[in-house]
Amino acid sequence: MTLSVQVRTRLSSQFVLDVAFDASPGVTIVFGESGSGKTTLLRSVAGLARPDEGRVAIGDRVLFDSRTAVSVEPSRRSVGFVFQHLALFPHLSAAENIAYGLATVPAGDRRLRVARIATSFGIHHLLDRTPGEISGGERQRVGLARSLVTDPEVLLLDEPLSALDHATQSRIIADVRRWTAARAIPILYVTHSQREVFALGERVLVLQEGRIVADGTPHAVMESPSHALVAQLAGFENLLDAAIIERRPAAGVMVARLSGTTVDLETPLADLDGRAVRIAIRAGDILVASEHPHGLSARNIVRGTIAALSREGAVVRAAVDVGTIVEVHVTPASSDELGLRVGVPVWLVVKTHSCRPVAAL
Repeated sequence: MTLSVQVRTRLSSQFVLDVAFDASPGVTIVFGESGSGKTTLLRSVAGLARPDEGRVAIGDRVLFDSRTAVSVEPSRRSVGFVFQHLALFPHLSAAENIAYGLATVPAGDRRLRVARIATSFGIHHLLDRTPGEISGGERQRVGLARSLVTDPEVLLLDEPLSALDHATQSRIIADVRRWTAARAIPILYVTHSQREVFALGERVLVLQEGRIVADGTPHAVMESPSHALVAQLAGFENLLDAAIIERRPAAGVMVARLSGTTVDLETPLADLDGRAVRIAIRAGDILVASEHPHGLSARNIVRGTIAALSREGAVVRAAVDVGTIVEVHVTPASSDELGLRVGVPVWLVVKTHSCRPVAAL
């Protein structure tokens, strides 16, 4: 069963959500900055927000169509929705919260379905307790179970793990992966976490200002971004303004000059319009040398000066002035051995394929 979404809605004089995509069974991550339209998209699919125009369908079953005035009530859409803030009923037990959407199911079947899903999420022993008597991770499992016990045809998850610690996230991610592997339904999963993108996603949609700016596998979108916003979200610390000065198609590379400098960087060839680009480089992909290196395969060797140093846990962040500031991460041991301090000259070594040319914002 495929979820088809084509919606356009104006949320303000300056913001319009305008997206169109089909989501096949499996997890589609919806990724983007706060205010990019992610939650509005989910609410439009669930029927909690009415688009100005468009169409939403699950297979041949139309949930919304502005042209034919179809708008199915949220309770009849067979869409499960897990909110960031769970909104569990505090006066009801976990079992009663899970069973809330099963009011029309016979009592015996209702108890069986609640018990079955509670067991699959490891919360069977908590069914008699209220939300205030269980942990945050356990409440999150109750919220997931409440949405999944109805056997929805589509599942919407809006940052369901954002308030949990790393260990609890890992356990619930394992639960969700196990549940989704057993069911072939489309799942839209909103998150800000790169870790969740790679742990759960089969596909990533990146939203910016209400529009899809990237669509592909987690590796393709996050590791080889084609857009500056995507590079920022994917954790590239350096986004350096540059201009393309030479293309070498036979070698599969091009040369870009960093703006305001005489520094040229060789990068993979990219199909970008115009000359203005940004070069995205992860701070951990840059090597630092205390003297000019020789005999390396890396094509980019750039001289600079340490402008600032700071330590954060097991990482030393160095701001290196090469005519523009480049952030570099090294270990404390490496920093000590190289004698890094403000004002010291260094050479930065960057492989060609560590330099990702992306479209400017």
